[in-house]
Amino acid sequence: MIIPVRCFGCGKPIGNLWEEYKKRVEAGENAGKVMDELGLERYCCRATILGHADMLPEVTKFKKA
Repeated sequence: MIIPVRCFGCGKPIGNLWEEYKKRVEAGENAGKVMDELGLERYCCRATILGHADMLPEVTKFKKA
């Protein structure tokens, strides 16, 4: 749901990179090139970013019980 603060595999901080990654990919840039430029070189970090599904806008539609 919410982007992890750190990579699950190596512990590198990646939470601060999500907004920049998302903005640039939606603008039409190549996802691999964007990850390289953001410093995400390890497979575990890339998988954490690529595997993330941004569900927060969907979840916030519902009220608390």
